[in-house]
Amino acid sequence: MEEPCKEKNSLTMTNYDDTVAFLGQWGRFQRVVFFLLCASIVPNGFGAFTLVFLTDTPTHHCMVPDVNLTKDWRETIIPTEVVNGKQELSSCSRFRLDVVRNLSARGFVPGRDVNLTDLEQEACVDGWSYSTDVYQSTIVSEFDLVCSDQWKQPFTSTVFFLGVLVGSFCSGQLSDRFGRKPVLFATMAVQTVFTFVQIFTASWTTFIIILFINGLGQISNYIAALVLGAEILTGSVRVLYSSMGTCLSFAVGYMMLPLFAYFLRDWRSLMLALSLPGLAYFPLWWFIPESPRWLLSKGRVTEAEAIVRKAAKWNKVQAPAVIFRDDEVNETKTRSKEHHSVLDLLRKSNIRTTTLILCLVSFTMTTAYFGLSFNATQLHANPYISCFISAAVEVPAYISSWLALRYLPRQLSIIGTLLFGGLPLFLVQLVPQNLSNLTLALEMLGKYAITTGTALMFAYTAEIYPTVLRNTATGTWTTVSRLGSCIAPFLLKLRIYLEYLPYITLGTLAVVSAFAALFLPESFGRPLPETIQQMHKRKRLTCPCISRGKNPVPTVLRDNIL
Repeated sequence: MEEPCKEKNSLTMTNYDDTVAFLGQWGRFQRVVFFLLCASIVPNGFGAFTLVFLTDTPTHHCMVPDVNLTKDWRETIIPTEVVNGKQELSSCSRFRLDVVRNLSARGFVPGRDVNLTDLEQEACVDGWSYSTDVYQSTIVSEFDLVCSDQWKQPFTSTVFFLGVLVGSFCSGQLSDRFGRKPVLFATMAVQTVFTFVQIFTASWTTFIIILFINGLGQISNYIAALVLGAEILTGSVRVLYSSMGTCLSFAVGYMMLPLFAYFLRDWRSLMLALSLPGLAYFPLWWFIPESPRWLLSKGRVTEAEAIVRKAAKWNKVQAPAVIFRDDEVNETKTRSKEHHSVLDLLRKSNIRTTTLILCLVSFTMTTAYFGLSFNATQLHANPYISCFISAAVEVPAYISSWLALRYLPRQLSIIGTLLFGGLPLFLVQLVPQNLSNLTLALEMLGKYAITTGTALMFAYTAEIYPTVLRNTATGTWTTVSRLGSCIAPFLLKLRIYLEYLPYITLGTLAVVSAFAALFLPESFGRPLPETIQQMHKRKRLTCPCISRGKNPVPTVLRDNIL
């Protein structure tokens, strides 16, 4: 009794790609949408990793006021301490100034007449002196986020990612309700305006408040652009856009960041330079259309047809007299009366299981991605080179994700990238300290695999969920994954207790997530679902060792492969 229903559904909204096939896949309309949406994603590469430079801590020590001290005492007033096996000047203490002044006035020579280890020390009561060899200023040197206030440095990054978390959650639902296009441009506006406003902040508290608001638009416009392009484009072009197009655009912005930072060593100048390109994107409103799929899901068939006919005109092809049949019109009008929310991701058991597993996998990948990215400053003495290396690794990763999306099952790809990303992190602790290049290679190998998996996840999620829930689902798992980016700065601090604890934690999460991914559905080679009912009919690949009822698992596997 279920087969006729299945056939009826497949003849309506599931054949949207067939309905608009007369447009072709790579006409003028598709090229404009493809490249303009990719261009809108470039600033995300700036925003996510600007904190690498904004929150970097320059070399510093206690400031010594201009008092009458001999040359010897002025050079030795900052005590030395052992840091990672090396003698360095203390960053947070000095010998008591009144004692040193007295000894200097009496003509005592440090190290000869006075044993420095016996002198009392004090905190940096007069502030700090920061090196300008690498940066003219960062927010750390601007607001003195050092010593007793050093917790504010990772907390600053966490506040930003909390904004990203909230923005991801809200923008997904807003996009499903009000449209992909309005949310795309609204979040781009938030990102541009508040990046500019940060330049004028005079305190750390004000800075993080504005940074939180900036985070609301940071990844939200990426998600809106991804879903909008995935719904407008079809066939292999959609796969190309969802993998290489969006991800390489992000990587381009990421690789441009160290170039801007190198020439603009002051953090306010850097923020100004990164905010200005956003102004160029607002004229794109008149060139980027709304998603016809979303319009149809809301019963706005006339608007959807108008966009498709405009596309036909741009591509110089003849549109049929009737693009969407009456049964499609009636179906979309019926669905337009239905309201969907994040609760729809949890009501049905198979959707709930899929959602929870995707949340775990995305949490793991995001934690590892940002943890390894922020750790990049430790890979090389020059932070600009470190950042560029970390960004450059993403280019082959995104190319790999595109090839995987074209030729490999989604489930196999996700499991493979998790294992390939986690295992090198376990091996880092086995590398002798004198083989630092091997440690670097293993860490970059892990980031390469995790970045590949992260790129796959965006396209995979867009393929699993139906149009009425697609942006809500993407926004939801992205929200959960943002928890990973929030804890990543603090996760790196675990090396205080055990040097390799961050790597062990990330590797364990990756292996556990790979096992959970065994129970995800397969979407390779299948049309995008339009309704929740169509998503329910998707079969799952299951473990070959498990049989359910009378239906042996090998049959299920065979059906999926076929």
